[in-house]
Amino acid sequence: MTDSPPIGSPTLRRSLHFVPGGNERMLEKALGLEADCLILDLEDSVTPDNKQTARASVCRWLQDVDFGSQQRLVRINPADSPWGAEDLQAVVAARPDGLVLPKVASREDVDRIDAAIAPLERDMGLPAGSIGLLLIGTEVPEAVFNLPAMARNPRVDGLTWGAEDLSSALGAKAKRDGEGNYLEVFSYVRSTCLLAAAAAGVQPIDAVYVDIKNRKGLAAECQAAAAMGYTGKISIHPSQIDIINEAFTPTAAEVAHAEDLVAAFEEQAEAGKMAFSFRGEMVDVPHLKRAKELLALAAHIAGQTS
Repeated sequence: MTDSPPIGSPTLRRSLHFVPGGNERMLEKALGLEADCLILDLEDSVTPDNKQTARASVCRWLQDVDFGSQQRLVRINPADSPWGAEDLQAVVAARPDGLVLPKVASREDVDRIDAAIAPLERDMGLPAGSIGLLLIGTEVPEAVFNLPAMARNPRVDGLTWGAEDLSSALGAKAKRDGEGNYLEVFSYVRSTCLLAAAAAGVQPIDAVYVDIKNRKGLAAECQAAAAMGYTGKISIHPSQIDIINEAFTPTAAEVAHAEDLVAAFEEQAEAGKMAFSFRGEMVDVPHLKRAKELLALAAHIAGQTS
């Protein structure tokens, strides 16, 4: 298999909200939220005794429920679990927008899932790559070193990381310091995830924030993630969604500044200049690129939320 850019058109995913599989009440509530994407969960939020029932419910939701503009992803159980293979067959047959893969450790793990999906797509008459993959790529330690290769599977369209399972695997006593900042190893993994996603051209999505009552802390973490280059974040409580959406949406001031900067570059280009002073700062081609990307993002958000 050769590496290539991810297949399919980009979808706005600022907020990706977990919904426990089989919980009808929580699904109904989630459908009325402003989350760009819903992750219907068959893994951690479902007990072993309820796995099959939850799978049947999620497949029915995919076929019968109107999700409106919300993207529909399903987190299946790990491939080596008792439920992984049946999850894959049943969920793909119900035609989700994509799968969320937990506890993948290598490119080979991702390629096996990709290869299993391909004939199912063909049997349903779907174009190759219609069902994307979002990887939770850091739940086992060895996966951290394989992120760049995993993200380059052509079916992958997003990469995120998880501190909870990783901390358990490491035997860590804590994930954050007394001021709420990630300890060094988790900060490293967060940065590595972002770099791997950027290198592969897939969406970087920040991890969950588990302190659901700490809105100030969540806002600060979202703002830091957006400043780094993350473009979305996973939520586990409805109260988190508005904070996440705001952080990953360009402000009116940012859009105006970007428009003015692009206009200034157009003016300077006529004089043969691509490096000049703009509002007290020296700017050149990377600044122009970032301004155009911000304007494209703002237009994309406006188009999908209108």
